[in-house]
Amino acid sequence: MTLMLLDSASLWYRAYFGMPDTLLSPSGEPVNAIRGYLDMTARLMNIYNPNRLVACIEGDWRPSWRVDLFPEYKANRLGVEGEEEEPDTLGPQIPILLDLLEAFGIPLVGVDDYEADDVMASYAVTEPGPTKIVTGDRDLFQLVDDKRKISVVYLAKGITNHDHVDLKWIADKYDIPGERYALFAMIRGDASDGLPGIRGIGEKGAATIANLFKSLPEVMTAAQSGDDRLTPNLRKKLMESADYALIAPKLVGCALDVAIPEMRIDLPTKPASFEKITALKDEFGLGASIDRIISALGWV
Repeated sequence: MTLMLLDSASLWYRAYFGMPDTLLSPSGEPVNAIRGYLDMTARLMNIYNPNRLVACIEGDWRPSWRVDLFPEYKANRLGVEGEEEEPDTLGPQIPILLDLLEAFGIPLVGVDDYEADDVMASYAVTEPGPTKIVTGDRDLFQLVDDKRKISVVYLAKGITNHDHVDLKWIADKYDIPGERYALFAMIRGDASDGLPGIRGIGEKGAATIANLFKSLPEVMTAAQSGDDRLTPNLRKKLMESADYALIAPKLVGCALDVAIPEMRIDLPTKPASFEKITALKDEFGLGASIDRIISALGWV
């Protein structure tokens, strides 16, 4: 049976920007991110029928060990007080959403000094599949593994048109062997995370290299030795970024050994009392969204 891992921050940001800001609680507070998150989760549960579900959150969106490796990591997202900037009306919704997940008994997991990506990756490599990783972040394509039935439910086009990413999808999209996405991403870089990649080599050059080699250390050895599979221009650019290439596998790769707290991750059973859920539902005007989650959990 299927494990579904929710990249919670990705979902609530997507919900916040995708749902109208006219969705308000009875007291006039915005609830668009809450309702969108619940609606998306319910719909995906109905599509993929998981028997295990974990809402993964950031223990730290800029882990110290990644910043130590590369101080510019996500520095482009820092606000004036050194925290990640987020819309004024999103922040207050998050604690309410977390309270709701707790009320439903949906496991909520974040680990100090690790990102949600690392938590999801550690679950993916330790829990039996099939595993569906729900996210709008292509970084998690590196976890796709057909043999272990790990795939990504990619929400960049929204729920209705979402992509189900397996190795063939990656190969067709990027013209690389699907299992080499991590290598491709390390070379290409990611401006949204402040990651330069190998400077001067874009997506096309990264794809060329990923078709020839299996790992970044192998690529750098080839560049250093003058391997003629690499053009002189590619070899030059690779050597100019040799220091970055040394740290990129750890920096860009998901941690696979996060110490996840022991807990049951089966779908929660129907509670004896809906008192807390009903109170939150009424206070914040979440009627239909709450009903959809209740239905998806099979509590009706």
